[in-house]
Amino acid sequence: MSRVYLDWNATAPLRPEARAAMIAAMDVLGNPSSVHTEGRAAKGIIEKARAQVAEAAGAAGADMIFTSSATEAAALALAEQGYQCANIEHDCISAWATPTLDCQGGKVDVMSPANTSLQIANSESGIIQDLPNDLAMTDAVQAFGKIPFAFNWCGATRAILSAHKIGGPKGIGALIVKRGTDVPAQLKGGGQEMGRRSGTENVIGIAGFGAAAQAAQRDLDAGVWDEVRANRDAFEAMIQDAAPDVIIFGKDVSRLPNTSNFAIPGWKGETQVMQMDLAGFAISAGSACSSGKVKASRVLKAMGYDDITAASAIRVSIGPTTTKAELTAFADTWIEHYRRFKSKAA
Repeated sequence: MSRVYLDWNATAPLRPEARAAMIAAMDVLGNPSSVHTEGRAAKGIIEKARAQVAEAAGAAGADMIFTSSATEAAALALAEQGYQCANIEHDCISAWATPTLDCQGGKVDVMSPANTSLQIANSESGIIQDLPNDLAMTDAVQAFGKIPFAFNWCGATRAILSAHKIGGPKGIGALIVKRGTDVPAQLKGGGQEMGRRSGTENVIGIAGFGAAAQAAQRDLDAGVWDEVRANRDAFEAMIQDAAPDVIIFGKDVSRLPNTSNFAIPGWKGETQVMQMDLAGFAISAGSACSSGKVKASRVLKAMGYDDITAASAIRVSIGPTTTKAELTAFADTWIEHYRRFKSKAA
């Protein structure tokens, strides 16, 4: 079997629709800020994609600002001081908001929504939050395209998205804000993106984002992720049958349909990632932005797990093209290494 990719929460494979849209956009010459025919053609690509992403995100009537990434979108949204969050948030959120909120078990208790940023779903555990009304901002990166989401009814004033999590290109994201919301520009210059994010737009990346968002919404409407959930659950059953001491994080609460985060305390996550990589499987030990760092997951520690357990976790995240055969092959390989670990530990 060729290599098996099981790290969709880090980045999803590029969708053919996004590839086609990007290739077509490469042949459009003009600068989207130019008023001539060529410039208007480039601007048309951007506005078509803006409408595609807005429709998929349930953001009709809201302002959508294209950025270089969800990280930049978070910085644009949270640059003003005084926001709070829980310590399960992505680094791009906790870099701006103070992680003071309790999240024992993975669910966050929000007392003051108006100055809080709360993710919809966690990239490591997959745990889904209940968003309160009048929330300052939500990180919708992992939820978008996997579960039903509409900005207009989610209760938040701002939301961030990332193209490459839904099969679009890397290096393009977006900030959605309610119409009329004040968002001071961090990049000043030509006044692009409604004056909130200056700089010539990434027309090619934006085109890919729009096409990916449209395709992602089509898949969601068709129930594709229900099958993903069934495959994930069957995979976890295989793991549990062979390893009764396994801890599956978030198993008893609402989770993303594609995410399985689990640990055998004492068997280091980084070791498992390397063992599985050598066997031909791509998985992770946490968020892709921090999984290269050798330390226990701060997400799991914030949920109340000890350092040993938090350092032993791995994440398997799958998608619509992941097959049952691939998951079975991974489970068989992981179980073989698990038995070796238990034999040595005995």
